[in-house]
Amino acid sequence: MITSFDQLDPTKQYTYADYLKWQFQERLELIKGYIYKMSPAPSRRHQDIVWNLNVAIGNHIKGHPCKAYSAPFDVRLPVKDKKSNQEITTVLQPDICVICDLSKLDDKGCLGAPDLVIEVLSPGNSLREIDQKFNVYEESGVREYWVVYPEYSHVNIFLLDESGKFVGQHPKNNGELLRSTVFPELVINLSEVFSE
Repeated sequence: MITSFDQLDPTKQYTYADYLKWQFQERLELIKGYIYKMSPAPSRRHQDIVWNLNVAIGNHIKGHPCKAYSAPFDVRLPVKDKKSNQEITTVLQPDICVICDLSKLDDKGCLGAPDLVIEVLSPGNSLREIDQKFNVYEESGVREYWVVYPEYSHVNIFLLDESGKFVGQHPKNNGELLRSTVFPELVINLSEVFSE
């Protein structure tokens, strides 16, 4: 039985079935089978930004057949056409995700790509981790992906095109309005998101 993060081999690939057996408190994510330890507790600024985005999104999706969730919430991204626990090697905990296909939801979280994923970067995020997440969100079919940079008070937006590739949009900065493409009526004033 694995009861400590230190018992895991960071060079080994794991599956969701392995992940379910681990009995420790540290938060981690699996990206293509490799483990990434998450920061123990995000900064207050990080939490403020997540909260402000949650409020805006939550108010918008009231009355829509969609659900929004905040980390910790497991998003399992299976190998295409295979959905057994043995075959899932990517389990992420995005800061916020919105799912409109409610059949993807179960008691363990979300199985499949959310419609919208938002990641608020922390100093502990490695470039490799950021790159890997971008790739798996793209490969799994996330329709819209926002990467929030608290340090610079801006958001990078990526939209999935017809060929299944993310296309970057012009970054949105503090004071500007962010308009979602997947949810066209969702307009967020970033001065409210980045307010302290």
